[in-house]
Amino acid sequence: MKRYEGLFILNTAAREEGIKDIIDKVSAEITAGGGRVETVQKMDKRAFVRVANKKHTSGFYVNVIFETQPSAVTALRKSFVLSEDIFRVLLSEAAAPKAEAKAN
Repeated sequence: MKRYEGLFILNTAAREEGIKDIIDKVSAEITAGGGRVETVQKMDKRAFVRVANKKHTSGFYVNVIFETQPSAVTALRKSFVLSEDIFRVLLSEAAAPKAEAKAN
């Protein structure tokens, strides 16, 4: 299995309380595809620099690091793109975790 990093911009139009539910759906989708979620980092709500739709001027950013088979990434990307809860998704290979230095 390879380690991947996913940056998700969530559609939180007037429902800040729904962020946890959307993150749970993303994690469940990764697990259903045979992957394992390592960390979820909730970032913050940020305004978009370029506004494509005046109803949506900002989004909530979430960074997810997970492991899965390389063959499952394409299917995950397609399901995330089709989700109405996610504005954008960027999936890339994550670097291996740094080994902690041992003190002698």
